Amino acid sequence: MKLTVKFVVLLTIAALALSACGALGQSQPVVMRIGWAGSPDTLNPGAAVLTEAYTIFALVYDAMYQLQLDGTFKLNLAESVSVSDDGLVYTYKIRDGVKFHDGQPLTAEDVVFSYLLYQNTEGYPWMGNYTTYFEKIEATPNNEVVITLSEPIPNIDAQLVFLYVLPKHIWENEDPLEFENVAAVGSGPFKMVEYKPNEFVHLAKNPDYFGGAPKVDEVIFQTFESQDALVQAIKTGQVDMITEMPATAVETLKQDPNIEVVTGAPFAPSVTDVIINQVLPENCPPEDGLCTGHPALLDRNVRLALAHATDKQKIIDVVLLGYGTPGTTLIPDGLGIWYNSSIKDYPYDVAKANQILDDAGYKDVNGDGIRETPDGSRSLTFRINWPSDSIDSPRLAELLSEMWGQVGVKLEAQALDPDTLTSVCCPAFDFDIIIWGWGSDPDPNLLLSVMTTDEIPTGSSETGYSNPEYDDLYRQQASELNLEKRRALVWKMQEIVFNDVVYIIPYYEQNVQAFRKDRFTGFILDQPKVELSDVTSLIRVEPVR
Repeated sequence: MKLTVKFVVLLTIAALALSACGALGQSQPVVMRIGWAGSPDTLNPGAAVLTEAYTIFALVYDAMYQLQLDGTFKLNLAESVSVSDDGLVYTYKIRDGVKFHDGQPLTAEDVVFSYLLYQNTEGYPWMGNYTTYFEKIEATPNNEVVITLSEPIPNIDAQLVFLYVLPKHIWENEDPLEFENVAAVGSGPFKMVEYKPNEFVHLAKNPDYFGGAPKVDEVIFQTFESQDALVQAIKTGQVDMITEMPATAVETLKQDPNIEVVTGAPFAPSVTDVIINQVLPENCPPEDGLCTGHPALLDRNVRLALAHATDKQKIIDVVLLGYGTPGTTLIPDGLGIWYNSSIKDYPYDVAKANQILDDAGYKDVNGDGIRETPDGSRSLTFRINWPSDSIDSPRLAELLSEMWGQVGVKLEAQALDPDTLTSVCCPAFDFDIIIWGWGSDPDPNLLLSVMTTDEIPTGSSETGYSNPEYDDLYRQQASELNLEKRRALVWKMQEIVFNDVVYIIPYYEQNVQAFRKDRFTGFILDQPKVELSDVTSLIRVEPVR
């Protein structure tokens, strides 16, 4: 899922809920207000791209499994699962008595309908990838879901955890691509009350939730116009929790006796990536592709020089105030054994970067400080874009401009609305360089797929990278049941894309969140990962009385 955040002025949210500090009495609903800088791009689970959407889906919908903050999975909609001896058939017994928010029963038929919808809807960006090996999906009269695989896979829990179950009686009459799903009828612990894009998402507890009703009555996610406004909101008590903040605010908030700042590994390990357009003309998508990337970026020498000219530690110190680690590949260090820790990063070396470009024929012919291509047709002037709602990208772009300027590369920087950025990115490839990021699945399969040739026309590939050896290894790891063998394949794939300089990864960022400890208690804080807005915490939290 793509990471992005969106800053929008919120003027009407105060009318939605009473102040938490004055409304925690027995006669008033308990309202938790969460500030963030983003907003869901859609409430259609199949069409969603942004992390904010998936945060809401996890609260409103149920899936077969639930991901825990320790990185493990537990059964959720199913009360049991059995697996055939050959590893091809999984039979899930769905809990009896589960109901959708409109009172209709949730059965195996709804699960099968949802999985087939995700599998068969062309145009869904991610969901179909989770069903690649699902050869047959059936419901039995005993309220069971039977999934028959084309071959055994090592990660069916990770494949099912984000396949949210939709009500068949609503969705079967809708166009799955065009359905806006503003009512968002699910079966999860919270119900949708109202959604205003770029303003707020208003949820109310589901008192009949099979896993136990939340202890708060309502949750409101507010979108704020700027990082300063977000921090000010928690300081003044306008919100009870914030899911993100600029690194410069951390120490200030830590000094507030009513606020607790929590830092640690992200629940969805995140990666900030510098995306380099390297789609070859022959791979340009025939229908949607514009493929206007600068031709010099197809040259590994140019990408390698940019990598050597990137001072990642300075970026971490300036942008994150140290709350991060240098990155190497799209697979973040938060994925544990899947992260190739043996890769030695390209050292920051301006002289080496200049030498690489000199040797490759990129000279500053006219003495203006900007190099030209070997044929003299174009200068090394690259467009660099980022989502306009990003907290850190403007400073990162400024630092890259300074660093790469030392090797004769000029950047033309412009922030774009996230929807606009998505449209120019993929599969249009109408850009040179983009700063963006990913929130990772607990399994590496999805992020690995982003760099395969098959994903260039689908919109999943950001770079247009194509390598037959990598593609073959991807197919092998997807069905390798032996953990060590699969890990070796995943490590080899990372080595290949690192050597090809497919991305420049400036850092893997720590999660930094904060809540008003004078207002609410019960957040899960003793697990390896940090995510205060996760469903496991929001079911438990309760007001301080």
